[in-house]
Amino acid sequence: MLTELINVIAPVFVCAAIGFIWKRQGRPFDIDLISTIAVYIGTPCLAFYTLTSANLDPDSFNIMALAAVVTMVAFVVLYVPILKIAGLSQRAFLPALTFANVGNMGLPLSLLAFGEQGLALAVTYYAVNVVIMFSFGIAVAAGAANWRALLRIPVIYAIAAAVAFLYTGTQPPVWISNTTRILGELTIPLMLILLGVSLAGLGVQSLSRSAILSILRLVSGFAVGWATAEIFGMEGVVKGVLILQCTMPVAVFNYLFALQYGNQPEEVAGTVVISSVLSFMTLPLLLFYIM
Repeated sequence: MLTELINVIAPVFVCAAIGFIWKRQGRPFDIDLISTIAVYIGTPCLAFYTLTSANLDPDSFNIMALAAVVTMVAFVVLYVPILKIAGLSQRAFLPALTFANVGNMGLPLSLLAFGEQGLALAVTYYAVNVVIMFSFGIAVAAGAANWRALLRIPVIYAIAAAVAFLYTGTQPPVWISNTTRILGELTIPLMLILLGVSLAGLGVQSLSRSAILSILRLVSGFAVGWATAEIFGMEGVVKGVLILQCTMPVAVFNYLFALQYGNQPEEVAGTVVISSVLSFMTLPLLLFYIM
């Protein structure tokens, strides 16, 4: 089991460390360019190819998508009163606690831990997360909904196309599969290196508060994921992927939202950094449980 854990954790850690060290050494790295390639080209191709090639049955897709919605709702119901009692800004910290790093970390970990089927299920959770984040998440952070931002996310259209093939039991043309496979293979290493670069560029303010919120995100994420899996009667890979995705740290996108809308970006950055560090420290325990 120790060898299996190392095989899963080491690639994630090494790729993120490359990005972190690269940034700390002051080497040039165009974050906007790389993130644009990952979001607008790599991720849609990865999602399409994975869902159309992993032999994922529609029922598994449906239950993971529904479970993802349930966990998102549960996070909001849980965090709103906690933040209100603590006197913290809902606009700054509700998105940060609700939307975890299910892309940069969740997808690679699901692939390494559970193979292609795990990646397909993780992509399903990621898709739901993206839709809610770019609708409800932006509405909270900005104080108003921005549906145009949601319509500009290409992964939604890629998943819609993949679902059409999934439900009809057909396969896309070989040239489309080969193209999306090649471009999709860019995504995971780019995401991990980008994660390391992003963490190296973020600072930490209000250490104690950021630490408490980070612990809350990881512990409550595991609890919500486990409870939802039990309610849905999940077992095996489906249960493991759901718990894994729910227990991911605060997503870097939350810092970008906070920065864009002026919602205490320095403190949100602190939750991103500390929750990510704690996540790397606790990954062996999490993977030991779900694997």
